[in-house]
Amino acid sequence: MAASCVSIKPWTFTLSHHRSQRTSTLTRRRRSSMAVVSMSSKNIDIPIMVNGCGGKMGKAVIKAADSAGLQILPVSFGAQAESGQIVQVCGKDIKIHGPSEREGVLASIFDEHSNLIVVDYTVPAAVNDNADLYCKVGVPFVMGTTGGDRDRLYKTVEDTKVYAVISPQMGKQVVAFLAAMEIMAEQFPGAFSGYSLQVSESHQAGKLDTSGTAKAVISCFQKLGVSFDMDKIQMIRDPKQQIEMVGVPEEHLSGHAFHMYHLTSPDQTVSFEFQHNVCGRSIYAEGTVDAIIFLAKKIQSRADKRIYNMIDVLREGNMR
Repeated sequence: MAASCVSIKPWTFTLSHHRSQRTSTLTRRRRSSMAVVSMSSKNIDIPIMVNGCGGKMGKAVIKAADSAGLQILPVSFGAQAESGQIVQVCGKDIKIHGPSEREGVLASIFDEHSNLIVVDYTVPAAVNDNADLYCKVGVPFVMGTTGGDRDRLYKTVEDTKVYAVISPQMGKQVVAFLAAMEIMAEQFPGAFSGYSLQVSESHQAGKLDTSGTAKAVISCFQKLGVSFDMDKIQMIRDPKQQIEMVGVPEEHLSGHAFHMYHLTSPDQTVSFEFQHNVCGRSIYAEGTVDAIIFLAKKIQSRADKRIYNMIDVLREGNMR
């Protein structure tokens, strides 16, 4: 069944403190009694709540999660203007709740589904307030949304000891490339000293922030001795330029990620190019499902470590 489209605009939520006593009780109860998670190949008994379900990435995650056998709860958070709206994805009717309802709704759902995992594909402006809420209630989450104050995000999770997978890049193969870059930077620091770097990244017009993946790759080049200012990243969001300059297929203008990193030696006689092009969103959606299953296992085993990224998921080696 085709999914209806509901556009999600940036929002900022203010946390209310009503129900705080109940929330604290729920959090303590969750930490003292973990639900057993079934990991059979035919049925993965993990209830998930996808925030941002009206967006294209949210819908892609729901589709992948449904195919994997995860339990999609018919609840999501959105802006006040969306409160009460129903989004239909994979034959499921998902109700959107606004800012004023979300703390009570999340606490109630967590009370009913003790092994709940929240998936966040909202907007950069909502990252920190959403994470604050998840941590306040004590709900584990997978944060696929880029942007926000990342230092604050990590500190919030560290302080509350909530389980989370946080990664600006959920595509497993792209993450593997990034991991290889980090290994090279660690083992061969300064190998590209003196080289100049040009970086371009093309994404759908609706992506508001600079690619987190591009920033991560650039940080590796900086460790390799390249001097580069993040402000110099060429962000391409114009569809005409994407077709003519970048070579993005027209059918994927609404969902793609084309990155190019060009290195040139000081005397202009040597050059290197690193490129990765992604059309569509399935690579990120499938990686998100792997992250959910990974996190559920860590929660079940009561792992000491609480904050993970997609490299941790790859190293586990149990992806579908």
